[in-house]
Amino acid sequence: MNKALAEIIAGVIPHKMTRNRWRGILRYGLWRALKLKYRMAHDTTRPQHYLAVCAIAKNEGPYFEEWIEWHRKQGVEKFYIYDNESTDCTKEVLVPYVEKGIVDYTFFPGSKKQLAAYDDCFEQHRLETRWLAVIDLDEFILPIKDRSIPDFLRRMEKYSVVEINWLVYGSGGAKTKAPGCVMERFQHHSLPEHRLNTHVKSIVDPRRVCTMTGCHEAARISGSAVDSHGSLLKKGFRDRKPQQDVIRINHYAVKSYEEFLSKRARGRARTTTLRDMNYFESYDLNDIEENIPMVCQENETAGKA
Repeated sequence: MNKALAEIIAGVIPHKMTRNRWRGILRYGLWRALKLKYRMAHDTTRPQHYLAVCAIAKNEGPYFEEWIEWHRKQGVEKFYIYDNESTDCTKEVLVPYVEKGIVDYTFFPGSKKQLAAYDDCFEQHRLETRWLAVIDLDEFILPIKDRSIPDFLRRMEKYSVVEINWLVYGSGGAKTKAPGCVMERFQHHSLPEHRLNTHVKSIVDPRRVCTMTGCHEAARISGSAVDSHGSLLKKGFRDRKPQQDVIRINHYAVKSYEEFLSKRARGRARTTTLRDMNYFESYDLNDIEENIPMVCQENETAGKA
């Protein structure tokens, strides 16, 4: 269905979460969604992986190894990476992971390609993994009460979508990019209840989701969505209190000021407009210091093993 028409039809639905779900279904196509629901209900293909990650990136090469190794340690088995016209070392960094079958690499050129990349990932890989986390390269999933992300997800298997809150990390006053890993260099974060931490990212059952309605929420064709406590969602994420006590996503939105300027210059995946300078001030939140030790030491040789 035409995107504008989908917006008009969904716009008359008063309940925000229902409206967002139907916005995604209508964009995907109602008939396509019904056919997908029927096909998935009868498909008995066994997933190759329990947990995979889908991400689109542009010129994030220096950050990939830490990000991949962190999530491998947390239980991610596969990474579907969409390269949006990177001109840095992205492909070279990913080659060893591609050769080992850990990364599935797709060159994905064009502007405003984030949602298109997610759609392609669902269509190409929905039968390959039991769960699919849709996150960015500046986001690190951190289980708090469980030893791994799969341990957390095994309690959520009757649901279609689990939404996990951010915890935004600031620059810690760093002006320039220094050696070391992101998670060691930036250990000052926002107050947990800060309004930015109401934002979520989704881990989905790709057999019961047709598309993403944006970069945060998924459009379900069946099943329910829950928060990290396993409670059914009745309000949109902006209207809920953030939860970081069971699992969270560390969001390193700005890093150092120099790295923020580089991030700003390379543009955004969903729009052609650049982030304004107020973005740094909004996300440079350093209220609480919390150490996450031994990250770099553990990751230094992991990608070479």
